[in-house]
Amino acid sequence: MGERIVALIDVVKWNAPPDLLAWKFPSEELSTATQLIVAESQEAVLALGGQYVGPFAAGRHTLSTQNVPVLSSLVKIPFGGRSPFTAEVWFVNKVAILDVKWGTAEAIQLLDPKFRVMVRVRAAGQFGVQVEHAKKFLGKLVGTQTGFDRPQLASYFKGVMLTRAKDHIAKKLSTDGVSALEISAHLDDISQFLQSEMGKEFAEFGVRLVRFFVNSITIDEDDESIKELKMALAHRAKLDVLGTTYQQERSFDTVEGAAKNPGAGSVMGAGIGLGMGVPIGGAIGAAMNALVPNVQTSTTAAGACGKCGSKLASGAKFCPSCGGALPQTCPKCGAAMPASANFCQGCGAPKP
Repeated sequence: MGERIVALIDVVKWNAPPDLLAWKFPSEELSTATQLIVAESQEAVLALGGQYVGPFAAGRHTLSTQNVPVLSSLVKIPFGGRSPFTAEVWFVNKVAILDVKWGTAEAIQLLDPKFRVMVRVRAAGQFGVQVEHAKKFLGKLVGTQTGFDRPQLASYFKGVMLTRAKDHIAKKLSTDGVSALEISAHLDDISQFLQSEMGKEFAEFGVRLVRFFVNSITIDEDDESIKELKMALAHRAKLDVLGTTYQQERSFDTVEGAAKNPGAGSVMGAGIGLGMGVPIGGAIGAAMNALVPNVQTSTTAAGACGKCGSKLASGAKFCPSCGGALPQTCPKCGAAMPASANFCQGCGAPKP
């Protein structure tokens, strides 16, 4: 059998598209004289016997036992001379990616901490990432692939970010008591909060979260609870402008309804009106006092006013039409009684 001839690589350098973040050199046949060339914004790592050796920073490196002492222990290469060995060479691109867009495909259900109603919100923004720890990045994300590009990185971390965003946004709203209706004024604070929280998640994979922005958090305007909440807030704003509270407005409505209601002449109706009018002060109390004589004179008519001829209610003291005072009569014999008299001049009965 003929001896297998292996072509040893003299120079190893990046020869891949620029959008790749990790790339494995196609040949593994190296020697202690191989030159490893690493460009700016790159790092190189050797995979020997299941271990990552490096990283090698930008510059030219000779893969000799003097420069890589671990070669002696891992692949049993003696010092000096040119000795072949097998190893994978990985290049890692450390250029920052700053234009990764993200957004929630479905609305997130959150409890509004201020108004205590469930709201449906959508969030969107942009973030940037950069490979910071080459060994950790290769071991946890790249694995056995021959390359790892920007779309793969963005897609993976977009999934991680969306998984965490719901809990982090809900936590932020709950901690600060910010309503979903007022959240647009707090986007900068939320962005910094999420960058701090999710930066830990990214670091576990050797990636640094460079920037993180929440550009918008929008509410589902078609949600019935949001419609009702906005109507209530608009009504409250109107009352604030008028200087009226909700309780006062309800009292005004009750008084107005009593005045328009034909059945308000009953003593019970007048009593309810007076009861509701008490909290809103003297003005409503005075209005109700003026309403009481009208209520009293609207009972079954008996007799007529001597001044205008209008029908009078039994026992009325004033005419409901002209407002004139009416003479009192003795309840026993019906004789007229002067206002100053204490007893009836006809039968002697006491004045009621």
